[in-house]
Amino acid sequence: MKESIKCLRCGVELRHFAREKIQLGRTGWILGDLPNLLAGALEVEIMVCPECRKMEFFCPDDVAEETALPQRKCPNCGAVHDFDYGRCPNCKYEY
Repeated sequence: MKESIKCLRCGVELRHFAREKIQLGRTGWILGDLPNLLAGALEVEIMVCPECRKMEFFCPDDVAEETALPQRKCPNCGAVHDFDYGRCPNCKYEY
């Protein structure tokens, strides 16, 4: 991460802690760990506040574009939003 980011709680500049992959999915009752294997992982930059020790996750700059959700335009109001919404968050048009 290039820019300096301040802690939302105490205003101190956050420090880089790690870059990790967080497992997506969940263990199911019937399929066990199979959904975890198929879901993949989300790569994040972990920043920590040296003062209050709070941690925050950020999408790394080099993967932000490739992990972005596809967008759709609402036919009712023209708002652009994530493709996975079942209805427009602006006008509530249902797809």
